[in-house]
Amino acid sequence: MAMAKRYGLVIDLERCTGCNTCTVACKVENKLESISGIRVETIGGPHRDTPDGVYPQLTMYFLPVPCMQCKEPPCLEACPVDAIEKRSDGIVVIKKEQCDACQACIDVCPYGAITYDEVTYTVWKCNMCYERMDEGFEPFCALCCGMEAIFWGDVNDPDSEVSRLIRKREAYILKPEMATGPAVYYCPPRSHGIGN
Repeated sequence: MAMAKRYGLVIDLERCTGCNTCTVACKVENKLESISGIRVETIGGPHRDTPDGVYPQLTMYFLPVPCMQCKEPPCLEACPVDAIEKRSDGIVVIKKEQCDACQACIDVCPYGAITYDEVTYTVWKCNMCYERMDEGFEPFCALCCGMEAIFWGDVNDPDSEVSRLIRKREAYILKPEMATGPAVYYCPPRSHGIGN
């Protein structure tokens, strides 16, 4: 029997240049003013925004962080007003009309993927553009990424492009010790040297 679909992302850190097009795409698609459903972290030296190493052997890369669409989402259990639900395809959605802005979900998310929106007085996170998906389109961040670093698909389908990438590039998840079962995978940078 075929497994149910579970949509996820594979982000290729070899390709990501930290341009933040994904954060802007999220703001545009979701009509957000001051926040985004994805942030891009700089991974490098002790201050995270500077390269690591000694010249000329410096290393640095960029890490886009959307909602992980967890299999076991801590935010869902933490919400006292049932404003968070998980769809049958694995996408975790915040129902803004039910959100009372208590921010309990922010406190329990181990990925820092949920933000408080001071414009709407509700919380917000990546919902993988499920309305676009329902119409047969990919998430807007994946469509807009000029470096083609974001891939979207069914992580439960072993023949999907994302599943093949996960296997081929030995993609990993963030914070596996949290046992949340993320559906966002990262292909490690093969070489992320600067000045080599």
